[in-house]
Amino acid sequence: MSFTTTIKEEISRIESSKSEAIAELSGFLRNNGNYTNETIDLISENATVVKRIYKLFKDLYDISCEFETRKGSNFSKNNLYLVMIDEKVDFLLKDLSILSEEGVYLKEPRTYLVDAEEDKRAYLRGAFLAKGSINDPKTSRYHLEFIVDEKEEAFFIQSLLNEFYLNSKVLTREKGYMVYIKEAEKIGDFLRLIQASNAVLYYEDIRIYRDHKNMTNRLNNCEQANIDKIIETATKQIKDIEYLKENLGIELLDDKTREVIQYREKYPEASLLELSEIISYETGKPITKSGLNHRFRKLKELVDRIKKQNNE
Repeated sequence: MSFTTTIKEEISRIESSKSEAIAELSGFLRNNGNYTNETIDLISENATVVKRIYKLFKDLYDISCEFETRKGSNFSKNNLYLVMIDEKVDFLLKDLSILSEEGVYLKEPRTYLVDAEEDKRAYLRGAFLAKGSINDPKTSRYHLEFIVDEKEEAFFIQSLLNEFYLNSKVLTREKGYMVYIKEAEKIGDFLRLIQASNAVLYYEDIRIYRDHKNMTNRLNNCEQANIDKIIETATKQIKDIEYLKENLGIELLDDKTREVIQYREKYPEASLLELSEIISYETGKPITKSGLNHRFRKLKELVDRIKKQNNE
């Protein structure tokens, strides 16, 4: 069972008030309904979703709906579940803010239908049941989307989502529009919004695990990069020391320079900080990382001068 199917089955069991049920049915019908003057057909691959829609219509409007199962197309192995309504069609379409009182299609539902916050949530729940999907957080990317036929409906859904600060966007597709959210935290907020409590727990557990794993990997990579840099720096210093010994000798160097040469050869893999602490402890003469770096810089300048004199 997909993560999207699990979410839809969970929210299909939510108890709703009358106004919430109307908003939810409107969100579903506007995004997944075929209707004429005589019939309304609602279809889904999820039996639990269709049973909920069936029940909401029956309880709210006291009408008898036909419920039918059909075989999916050649490209889908899933069955299709259909709710067919042939009673009070004109009244239903107007009450659910699909049509105006004059029988004209409304590009957006009436304001009163989603005036309250709970009704906005319910409308989004209905739209999600109709055309929404969310990637399983175990996959490589976080993604929530609504596939919508009408431009006005796409931007209406976006506006509702963004009233809850979910930062949704709309993308034009070859056929229709996609309203989507990419941010992991915002997708978790959406699941809370539509009251998918169990899905939230599952989603957040995996999201936190992935974030922790990514953070650990970043820290490990950072630590490895630091180690590589330390080794590279120490290797260059040792090469400079070897060059000095071969081309000048170190007997004429000052005591401080000979001292850092001695300790670098003794501790070839130590960082400058570690080396400064070792020298300070063993000699009783405190030296900072900055001071040690200054001595190695002077040593390198000497090497560069000798190479220049030797035309190297």
